[in-house]
Amino acid sequence: MDPNLFFALEMFGTVVFAISGAMSAGRQKFDLSGVILVACVVGVGGGTIRDLVLGYDPVFWVSAPVYLGVAAATGAAFFFLGRWWEPPSRLFLWSDAVGLGVFMVGGAAKTLEMGFPAGMAVLMGVLTAVGGGFMRDVICGQVPLILRKEIYATAALAGALVLVALKKLGLAPPLPSLAGGILALLLRLAAIRWDLHLPAFRGKD
Repeated sequence: MDPNLFFALEMFGTVVFAISGAMSAGRQKFDLSGVILVACVVGVGGGTIRDLVLGYDPVFWVSAPVYLGVAAATGAAFFFLGRWWEPPSRLFLWSDAVGLGVFMVGGAAKTLEMGFPAGMAVLMGVLTAVGGGFMRDVICGQVPLILRKEIYATAALAGALVLVALKKLGLAPPLPSLAGGILALLLRLAAIRWDLHLPAFRGKD
């Protein structure tokens, strides 16, 4: 993937995920530092997991602190904006869905470019997509979305499989990334819109 496109993609993902983090922290009535912390954790969390697992040194926001700065600024902006405007609850789900698709692409594409096999690229696409949201929910005292019956990690998995498959078939970039990212996003948005979910475990009463 073109380095400039990759930077823009990850920056966009950082912003939308930071929005979801700031909103989640705001619901818990965190103070300014708490909101900024959660925004930063979710904004760079997935990419941090990816880089640590793949042995990429240093992790992306250490070599480019602008990611952390943008996440912090997003959190601070939402903290003060929330004093005059209450964002719709759907904004949290939408921003999280966009971040899911964007970071899935970043995780899978970077893994392939580092020479790892297809299976690892799919796995890292999913981990990058859900990692930040998982940490956000844990910090905010909520059951992580990935552990609920939501179509969440499943959407990232489907998108990563399509991205990697199209890459292996030789389609020219950025078509594989676009196809995979859009599929993950649409699956997640469809699940939100029509309340689609996976079957939950039902034990014996």
